[in-house]
Amino acid sequence: MDSPDKRGDTFMLEVNGLVKHFPVPGKRKSVVHAVDDVTFAIRKGETLGLVGESGCGKSTVARTVARMYKPTAGKIILDSHDISTLNGRELRPFRKKMQMVFQDPYSSLNPRMTVLSLVAEPLIAQGIVDTARAARDQVVQMLTEVGLSAEHCSRYPHEFSGGQRQRISLARALVLGPELVICDEPISALDVSIQAQVINLLQRFKQEQELTYLFIAHDLSMVRYVSDTVGVMYLGKMVEICDSEEIYRNPLHPYTRGLLAAIPVPDPGAAKERTRSVAIRGDLPSPISPPRGCRFHTRCKEVMDICRRVEPPLQTKEGDHKVACHLYGSLQ
Repeated sequence: MDSPDKRGDTFMLEVNGLVKHFPVPGKRKSVVHAVDDVTFAIRKGETLGLVGESGCGKSTVARTVARMYKPTAGKIILDSHDISTLNGRELRPFRKKMQMVFQDPYSSLNPRMTVLSLVAEPLIAQGIVDTARAARDQVVQMLTEVGLSAEHCSRYPHEFSGGQRQRISLARALVLGPELVICDEPISALDVSIQAQVINLLQRFKQEQELTYLFIAHDLSMVRYVSDTVGVMYLGKMVEICDSEEIYRNPLHPYTRGLLAAIPVPDPGAAKERTRSVAIRGDLPSPISPPRGCRFHTRCKEVMDICRRVEPPLQTKEGDHKVACHLYGSLQ
């Protein structure tokens, strides 16, 4: 991504050359290449949607940015502060600025804690409240904001529906007044009828509190409605990134076109023809030994000899539209 100097942009999050590898148990020299050299930035008050198949590394990006994982390499700049190498107590002030909402609200909430305790816990950990009364007042206010009420305070997570549990997770994340919220597939575990409600909540908070979102998803159709910018990941790499509407109007990478072709459309005939022309074939290769050259070449219908030998860099084609693909030659 371009640096913010040319247009005076203010970035909430800048990720530069992010790498995260995991050692393979029992194999000293083998690693899982979960994230390899990923770069992007999110302006304050905007949403970046990060999409790709399961196993492409997008959730690892989310957890590494949130510093649940220590980066193998690269920089994570949160509101102009480099948090890449901070640990323990050094990270504490930045936890308030950055919160995370997980995919499964049930597993992310301690089943032995009441809703009051769950939502109050971040307030107490950050030393924001010093009395039980003050904590309860803030918790009740936050629960009301997400569509719950004071009477839910004494209940436990198992007493709620999936949608209600995700509202509790939102309340827990937002009670600290964060500036960046990382949403790791926050609606994929919910019924379709509930997904829109959660998305509307996220959008309302974005407007009212000027929040910045990193929104992780595999559903490109949903990402379109919540994101200002969309980044597409494949096997640990960013392969395309641009304005949300542009990526639907003019997808450049064959992988992006394949993902878009998988979105259901009302016309079965048109859907069949579209899928036949750009469908992604085969299975995702192992991240332990990713293919040489372009990592997508083993599944790409437009593969060329250079794709098997040389890894394409992420380069600008026009405007802010970046793509990593040899189909477009050497872009300057």
